[in-house]
Amino acid sequence: MNATLSYQPHLVREDFVDFVLQKINVTWAWKRVLAEVIAVQSLHTDMVLIKLKPNRNFKFDQVRAGQSILLTLLIDGVYQQRSYSIIKVTPQGEISLGIKVQGLVSSAAQRLHVGECIEISQPQGEFTLHQGQQPAILIASGSGITAIYSLLQQALKQQLKQIHVIYFNRAEIFHAELKALAEKHPELHYHFFNTAEQKQHLTEDLLQKLVPDYAQTATYVCGHHGMMEQANEIYAQQSAQSQLHQEFFMPVQVEQSNEAQPIVFRRSQQNFIATTTLLSSAEQAGLRPQHGCRMGVCNQCTCTKVSGVTQNILTGEIDDQPNRAIKLCVNQALSPVTIDL
Repeated sequence: MNATLSYQPHLVREDFVDFVLQKINVTWAWKRVLAEVIAVQSLHTDMVLIKLKPNRNFKFDQVRAGQSILLTLLIDGVYQQRSYSIIKVTPQGEISLGIKVQGLVSSAAQRLHVGECIEISQPQGEFTLHQGQQPAILIASGSGITAIYSLLQQALKQQLKQIHVIYFNRAEIFHAELKALAEKHPELHYHFFNTAEQKQHLTEDLLQKLVPDYAQTATYVCGHHGMMEQANEIYAQQSAQSQLHQEFFMPVQVEQSNEAQPIVFRRSQQNFIATTTLLSSAEQAGLRPQHGCRMGVCNQCTCTKVSGVTQNILTGEIDDQPNRAIKLCVNQALSPVTIDL
């Protein structure tokens, strides 16, 4: 009696393939973007420069100045993520990040050692420079200089007709480099304010003095939330909001609302009450919507608001239009809201 045996293999699991590959090389993976730490340098007492060498899965050709990547680190048995601006990418395929030590992931990042392997995301974010050679104003405070420094390099590469860099910081991080660039490029006007020595803030009077036509100039701002709010107010007063582009590099603490709002995730038929951001409220209700940076940068939590009124906690913008894309992590409900999730 002859028996015919048929063998049907199971699908190959990606995590198993990655496990085998990483026994050969720590950054090898089927699809995931892994990166080897090749340098950790101190920039200041509370800021480090980390250089990474990503594997071949990283899309170098898609990197645009001003964008960021998500770092995923295992902290106390839990994977945590945080977004950091890319300062530069070298021809050798290395990425530089400037990380201010101010939170759980940032503190863990500064303790990374050369040779360690971490997971990162593809380049992400919309804080990128305009096309052409029209002038630009680049404004930074604190660690916001990382994104602004990247934009400056692109501005010089594009040969913008005029570039103003306005930089507020109590530490002179990248100050020497920026000063050297200004001496080399006559189109670059560099204005540095050491806030440990002088209590200078972003004001309309200062902008008017440094760049009289600021309201007609594309302006890119990254830094502390207070400065970002001030920039919003200044440009709103001049009806020049279309010229203002901002990157928030840290989440804003949101006070719990006095008015709880009912939220419906339509496709999954889930209901919950929101008193803070839609993402946080959903998580408090036991739901797990897809998300990444929790700061409105990576777009992983973007979904369609079918109906209702929401407010962006970063910009203050109120959206009452149906079928609009919103980010759960930075939007709060001002009315009952239905979301296509």
